[in-house]
Amino acid sequence: MKDYFDALETRDPAAREAALMAALPAQVAAAQAVPALAGKLAGVDARGVTGRAALQALPVTRKGELLERQQAGRRADAAPWDPFGGFSAIGWRAMTTTRRAAQRVYQSPGPIYEPEGAARDYWRTARALWAAGFRAGDLVHNSFSYHLTPGAWMMDNGAQAIGCTVFPGGVGNTELQLQAIAELRADAYAGTPSFLRILLEKAAEAGVAVPSLKKALVSGEAFPPSLRDWLRERGVQGYQAYATADVGTIAYETAAREGLVVDEGVIVEIVRPGTGSAVPEGEVGEVVVTVLTPDYPMVRFGTGDLSAVLPGACPTGRTNQRIKGWMGRADQTATVRGMFVHPSQVAEVLRRHPELSRARLVVEGEMASDRMTLEVECAGAAPEGLADAVAASVRDITKLRCDVQLVAPGSLPNDGKVIEDARTYK
Repeated sequence: MKDYFDALETRDPAAREAALMAALPAQVAAAQAVPALAGKLAGVDARGVTGRAALQALPVTRKGELLERQQAGRRADAAPWDPFGGFSAIGWRAMTTTRRAAQRVYQSPGPIYEPEGAARDYWRTARALWAAGFRAGDLVHNSFSYHLTPGAWMMDNGAQAIGCTVFPGGVGNTELQLQAIAELRADAYAGTPSFLRILLEKAAEAGVAVPSLKKALVSGEAFPPSLRDWLRERGVQGYQAYATADVGTIAYETAAREGLVVDEGVIVEIVRPGTGSAVPEGEVGEVVVTVLTPDYPMVRFGTGDLSAVLPGACPTGRTNQRIKGWMGRADQTATVRGMFVHPSQVAEVLRRHPELSRARLVVEGEMASDRMTLEVECAGAAPEGLADAVAASVRDITKLRCDVQLVAPGSLPNDGKVIEDARTYK
């Protein structure tokens, strides 16, 4: 077991899938018990949600809806007053509908408030830290912010679950943080990759040696191979974790450096942006996460991030699903001639025309004189008048005129884009 955090990571894939699906009914029932999801899941028999097909029939909750409900729930005249917008089963005394106490509450940009439950390693970060080489007895220099947001606490809880000691560096105060790393002989770093680079550059500039620092788990920013190699040249092996404040750790990098392994405590789907429909394996789409905790029972939460499933298992022996990592944002809403155009509207066009498969709406020209072209993949010979019928559907749904180009299957790029804004701005 020394190479893995626990036995769950190397389970037979079929046994893992069976365990995850067996946990779904209780999670759906927990979601139905909170006001925000009770209405969305009304009429759903939680006992019957025991497979991915049944899960995919449930609605997706996206961050915009979460924010709107939170804003409504924390108005002075809200009844009941609920700063979590009815999504949380935990809170504090003033939240009269809450049954259990939260450990902490955080504020992320929006603002969106997130509760933290009392479970050990609540954010499930320990597995990602372990894969990055963190072990009991290590001193972890944690440079995520301990202020307002949960980032630092996510790492802190996971490190302590392993048995590490944590130095709460937070952000800023570069010279003092560098001094602490050197004088305390920190073994590991947790924080953004850019700040780690700043620390190491400052160390070189000041002539401060930090030979003890050998490993890092980074998150919150892109971690390109060039920066990974730069760190390795300076003696630090950096790995990345994909996590959000809404659902905690989703996936993490291993020594294989081949994508990110999905965490054992979540169910991940990749769906076509603007919909809840799964895309074929390997196709880029939006990451949708179901978290198996009753405290903040997110069922099919749309992260707004793009990724794709990688085939096969990780060479390290971990057998869970792998994803490519963060590949951009799925929210591709564009404003065209004063009207909002959403990926969900493009999806509605496809629903009206089952002869079509994938679509890409390209907006070109200059602002105030822009034009739309819908490129759609169509298998076989297109029925006469199909392009005109599709254009009519676009006009009916978006209230905007659009040209339609029918293309062969596989012609559109596999980048997750449903709306491409190619306009020039002067």
